[in-house]
Amino acid sequence: MSIDSLRRSARATVSGLPQGFWWLWLSTLVNRTGAFVLTFLSLYLTVELGHSAWFAGLVVALHGLGGVAGSPLGGTLTDRWGRRPTMVTMHLAAAACAAALAVVTSAWAIATVVLLMGVAMQAVRPSINATIADMVPAHEVRRAYALNYWALNLGFAIASIGGGAAIFLGYRTLFVVDAVATVLCAVIVFLRLPETRPEARTDKSGEPVVEAKVSMVTVLRDAPFRTLVLLNLLVCLVFTAPWIGLPLTMADQGLSPSSYGVVIAVNGIVIVGFQLLVNRLTDKRSPVLLLSLSSLLFAVGTGATALAGSSVVAFAATVVVWTVGEMIHVPTNAAATALLAPEHARGRYQGVMGMSWAVAGFVAPIGAGAIVDGPGPNVLWAATFAIGILAAVGYTLRLRKALVDDGDGSSSSSSSSSSSSDSQGDRVGVEGEVVVEVVTVGDSAGDSAGRAAVSA
Repeated sequence: MSIDSLRRSARATVSGLPQGFWWLWLSTLVNRTGAFVLTFLSLYLTVELGHSAWFAGLVVALHGLGGVAGSPLGGTLTDRWGRRPTMVTMHLAAAACAAALAVVTSAWAIATVVLLMGVAMQAVRPSINATIADMVPAHEVRRAYALNYWALNLGFAIASIGGGAAIFLGYRTLFVVDAVATVLCAVIVFLRLPETRPEARTDKSGEPVVEAKVSMVTVLRDAPFRTLVLLNLLVCLVFTAPWIGLPLTMADQGLSPSSYGVVIAVNGIVIVGFQLLVNRLTDKRSPVLLLSLSSLLFAVGTGATALAGSSVVAFAATVVVWTVGEMIHVPTNAAATALLAPEHARGRYQGVMGMSWAVAGFVAPIGAGAIVDGPGPNVLWAATFAIGILAAVGYTLRLRKALVDDGDGSSSSSSSSSSSSDSQGDRVGVEGEVVVEVVTVGDSAGDSAGRAAVSA
């Protein structure tokens, strides 16, 4: 492939999206560029403050536990309060927590601050995902999610390099920089991003249409979406396991921590270097096909870790495989959530989906550590392989009809009717709205782009 063709491919990948999306993309990049707290928190707790590795692991787990509460909270606020107010408030709350970590020193205070930070950081994500679904035409939603995920990882890579170079300034300085970057992110959202929460619909006579009320319980009663959440939880468990199990496995093979650093860096390098190419190759593909494929890649990539022996190259190769699965899965899952969500309940749907990530972030580290210490690392990788395969089969058998895509971003009429029959009446209060949401977004792409352009 020539340089010109690569340039054209890259231009096609980033073109055609509303200007408001790029302000949101920029806010994500700025936010993650200063994301030093989680990256260096365990080192700060053990090296700087002298706490045990057990305590450091507990504090990191508390961050995930906070996310379990923060995700539905953010989803509810996103729908009731608005996208932009939720983003600004939660970004500022996260900034306050990062700044507080530069001051507090007691174990209880640190644990409390990290827990609250987990709430704030996870609460902002439903509003971001709902905003993308609001402003981007339906057939471009998956690409927009992929680009936003690329910004997140690009920022994280910059933070990791910059934080490592600036660590001589002290951990507390890094936490202050994190707070400043998060405040700047909130400022960008406040000044440049419009509120995108859909206005109340009206009928032909101009009277407001009464939308079916959607609570968190209603969302969980949506059978196809509930299946999507449960399958995503399985994938998240597989995805999270290497972050704990991989360094322990490599240590068991006699490899140094620096070797693990090289291997895990492959994850970020592959995402930053190839996310746009993966977007291009997977564009317009069936959501079920992509979700099944990504699950298989997670299964093969993590399962092959048991066969890597003591080869750093082999370990790096396994990371490449499941990283490709990550690049496919994350935007596709977000787009599938947007597809199934009623327009007026996008925040709640994204919030419930976010809970699956948060639960996995809390459960997987504990479970992976216990398995490695008990039966051994090979059992862990055999389990992740089996779970990944199970998820792939689940996507194919359980969501093949609910996520039918006709290729232009609109769900076909058979998709909606199939969702109804598959759920056997469980989609009480939301089934009719799913059809409205898909048709409205697909038919008003120009209006969505127009609303987003106001941000500039």
